[in-house]
Amino acid sequence: MKICFVVNSVETEGAGTTVYIMHEAFKRGHQVFIMGVGDFSFTQNKELSLITRSLPKSAKPETPEENLEILQSEKAKRKKINSKDLDVLFIRNNPTEEGTDRQWAEQSGVAFGRMIQQDGVLVLNDAYALSYAFIDKLYFEELPASIKPASLITRDKEEILEFFEAHNKKMILKPLEGSGGRGVYLIDKNEKNLNQIIENLSKKGYIIAQQYLPAAKEGDVRVLMLNGKILEKNGKYGIIKRVTGKGEFRSNISQGGTPEAYELTEDIKKIAEIISPKLIRDGLFFVGLDVVKNKLIEINVLSPGGLDGLYKIGVDNFADVIMESIERKLEYKKNYGDRISNRELATMV
Repeated sequence: MKICFVVNSVETEGAGTTVYIMHEAFKRGHQVFIMGVGDFSFTQNKELSLITRSLPKSAKPETPEENLEILQSEKAKRKKINSKDLDVLFIRNNPTEEGTDRQWAEQSGVAFGRMIQQDGVLVLNDAYALSYAFIDKLYFEELPASIKPASLITRDKEEILEFFEAHNKKMILKPLEGSGGRGVYLIDKNEKNLNQIIENLSKKGYIIAQQYLPAAKEGDVRVLMLNGKILEKNGKYGIIKRVTGKGEFRSNISQGGTPEAYELTEDIKKIAEIISPKLIRDGLFFVGLDVVKNKLIEINVLSPGGLDGLYKIGVDNFADVIMESIERKLEYKKNYGDRISNRELATMV
């Protein structure tokens, strides 16, 4: 298998979920490439090409961290390859992590991914599904109300203030487009800068006002979904609790949250079962859910993380389950060709 992973930038990539999956692919003997969203090259009437990096034949990294270290060094093999020569393109860049000087990069991975998908390469998640769900917080709003806290998406200050009053003067405010806990505010009756916060957020786009869940002060739970089901291996699940840091209401690891093992609950099981049909229909192969007790508070369809955290706290390394699933999809593709669409194949077990 020839598989290429698209990240924001190879130079700035950390040894997280993407690198753990890459390392597993390498261990399984596949040809593994990595590229940034700025490494596509297209000439009219010619096939799309990718400027990639891969490990030299002499490299034998024992850990994902060692793998990445080589790829980010001068030892890495740099090669321009034809996109049609790939079997799989795994889009793993996070548009919301791009700075204002790289707005061009936000949709590049998905846009070029659509072109490569049209050429018959298996693209995960399905590139057209990613286009549709590009603003994942808006995609989140399409899910059933029974599993979500009350929310409002607007740029109108008066509507936000009415929402605030209707929910006992306590709410979460965050930008519609964003991740990692940046620009997220817990607002209560003691907040003196509410008008200023609303004005600052609205300058950047739409705002989400979300009902505050008291249980959130204890952290949230990241649930990884594969092919519309909770990621599972040998009776263990891809579920990790993120405990809030001292003096912090956000549980994101990047904001000081601490990962802990967590068991599958009936509430999580119910949420996953309700979401599953939509993920399968839309071709979303690998997705992350953020849950507080019996409510889903966010969904990440672009670049869900947590795999490395699960391994580091001793739950398991689920990268092999992900790679086994991709290998099966290629076998299906070999047998059925284009009679099975990329979107169908993306979530086929």
